[in-house]
Amino acid sequence: MIDPRGHRFGAAVSAILLALGWLLALPVVVPLVALALFVSAWFGTRYSILGRPWLPIRRALGIAPPHELEPEWPPRFAQAFGSVVLLVASVCFLVGLPTIGWIVAAMVAALQTLLAVTGYCLGCRLYFLRWRAPFLFRRFAR
Repeated sequence: MIDPRGHRFGAAVSAILLALGWLLALPVVVPLVALALFVSAWFGTRYSILGRPWLPIRRALGIAPPHELEPEWPPRFAQAFGSVVLLVASVCFLVGLPTIGWIVAAMVAALQTLLAVTGYCLGCRLYFLRWRAPFLFRRFAR
């Protein structure tokens, strides 16, 4: 179980980094953010490079612990998905398609911004399709 505010903080940091990478024309930021998301997805959100600073910030500002914790697996799935999409963007940069690379990276940045601002995590919702989707497919097959 994790503090959902740390997940939102990490999303804000990654969105800001991707936006700065685009503004400064630094495509190297994209694979670095992809690596950070991958590390968090693979090893767990407690090892999140982007969200880890949340704990000392929370303590320094005197923000109370969360009232409710959330399961860790949906955010890890979302981060794995985001890292794969950013890997695609990185490949676009390598093969000479920077416009497509930035568009793909912007999609991740937009979803990260949505999570940071509203708390809605589309990737987390996709995680739950693994239980819901088979039911829907069986229902439509009848």
